[in-house]
Amino acid sequence: MVPFNAMDLLLTDARIATMAGEDYGVIDDGAVAIAEGKITWIGPRSELPATAARTTRSLAGRWITPALIDCHTHLVFGGDRADEFEQRLRGASYEDVARAGGGIMSTVRATRAASADALYAAALPRVQALAAEGAGTIEIKSGYGLSIESELKMLSVARQLGEATPLTIRTTLLAAHTVPPEFKDNADAYIDLICDELLPEVVAGGLADAVDAYCESIAFNADQVARLFARATDLGLPVKLHADQLSDGNGAALAARFDALSADHLEYSSSAGIEAMAASGAVAVLLPGAYLTLGETRLPPIAAMRELGVPIAVASDCNPGTSPICSIRTAMMLAARQFRLTPEECLAGTTRAAAQALGLADRGTLEIGKRADLAVWNISHPRELAYWVGTPQLTEVMLAETL
Repeated sequence: MVPFNAMDLLLTDARIATMAGEDYGVIDDGAVAIAEGKITWIGPRSELPATAARTTRSLAGRWITPALIDCHTHLVFGGDRADEFEQRLRGASYEDVARAGGGIMSTVRATRAASADALYAAALPRVQALAAEGAGTIEIKSGYGLSIESELKMLSVARQLGEATPLTIRTTLLAAHTVPPEFKDNADAYIDLICDELLPEVVAGGLADAVDAYCESIAFNADQVARLFARATDLGLPVKLHADQLSDGNGAALAARFDALSADHLEYSSSAGIEAMAASGAVAVLLPGAYLTLGETRLPPIAAMRELGVPIAVASDCNPGTSPICSIRTAMMLAARQFRLTPEECLAGTTRAAAQALGLADRGTLEIGKRADLAVWNISHPRELAYWVGTPQLTEVMLAETL
């Protein structure tokens, strides 16, 4: 740990929501000392030991929270599906759109056709939009390539976004997103391709931090996902799962079986599945943007999650088809209004729980030894972050790499 007396920056006159305890972990009139990108002291300003810092800044009573974390996005993709959105509003069904060549396969075609440079240019403004709302860490999934070449291209672009910005970008291989047209009648053979060819290449290139899959009747069954997860685990990659979004496919329990970092969506998860997640320590990632866009009516079993102590994260699920929402703050607002999460649960869901969903123990709360990833807000209380919609409240984001 960096010694306290080696201080690069001292922030004073701040109100702090550490998110490390109940009631937001509030410290009134607090101070934060930072050195080498880590928090070396945090507490009430009245208890600050006498010491010198290279730079001291008064925040004039503004609030500090951990920088926000968007732990589930698909923000690298080609094209968009605004035309399908318009068609559906005019009365076309999802089946009508799919039969006309739309749906996820339209994004697959556009992503395959796009160059890496074009994908990067399209994704960068989305990353910047999330950062402008206080995000310091973003997860980006592949899954619109559905071929070795295109999946590697997507992951490489996501890595490039991390290199070009001060944000932390975590990448997830979601090649098992849906069955590609080349394997229309043989999903097992596509899983073989991922396991035998794509995964080893991804690991050799250091292109992914985790592996994800979509376990659903319209995508892959539990046996296929289990085979993929076993291979990923053998190669040293943690797993995550799109689970029980449209039906109860025992996805939550499957995720728990493989000690998944998280299971995401979960609208149709059973009590047994939530119990399994609680026992394994998996995080429940709620995605209110998809819930809104798809017009869902069945709520995730949030009461069971609370009762059993399953950590609840909230994410934007930014994607062109089912959650065209590039806003973590909007996701917080929707989680409060649709899922009845408290404002504190929304903030914990985009800080502490979101960090856990990505396997990142060095952030998500403001504590000694943690990364100095901070968001500074011009608000009267952190509950406002899930209350206001479209109101600019962020003053600045401070990230460890830039301090």
